[in-house]
Amino acid sequence: MNRTFALCALLLTLSASAASAAPKKVQELKGESMSSANLEMATFAGGCFWCVESDFVHIPGVVEALSGYAGGAENNPTYKQVSAGQTGHLESVQIRFDPSKVSYRQLVEWFWRHHDATDAGGQFCDRGRQYGPAIFVHDEAQRREAEDSKKHLADSKVLPKPVVTPIIAYSTFYPAEDYHQRYFEKNPVRYKF
Repeated sequence: MNRTFALCALLLTLSASAASAAPKKVQELKGESMSSANLEMATFAGGCFWCVESDFVHIPGVVEALSGYAGGAENNPTYKQVSAGQTGHLESVQIRFDPSKVSYRQLVEWFWRHHDATDAGGQFCDRGRQYGPAIFVHDEAQRREAEDSKKHLADSKVLPKPVVTPIIAYSTFYPAEDYHQRYFEKNPVRYKF
């Protein structure tokens, strides 16, 4: 009986601490500066979009991060199609950010530190082209920043193999199904430890 009580108490304590440390919700993020006409957009693919989204939303100046699909030819792809490698899309995250609080270059630098830039075949345990990395640039200024940053990383020789993350012209982004959005909030224990 004491063992059951102790286990229940432990579970309640863990649940309470996880709930109190919850990340900002979409409404709170949108309240930061969603009405600002000065927001910019960035799109990255770095493996499983759940993980990429959960990391980007914690960067000050990031107003919104949306999981979805970029880089393929199929219109309105589904998760089932993309995860099976049928469409050519990469699991991606589209970010709206306030450049007065965080620069595009800072987002790119963050991205290099949060994915394996030497692995084009997927990221970590997620394998296949659909989990590969990419930087989708929205304009020439972003292309220059991304290419300069990539060159700097490659020249630094801090990685054991060549940098293979491609820099691709942005074309279309399709938001993933609702159950993928803010997945880290729906499954907080997986993203706390």
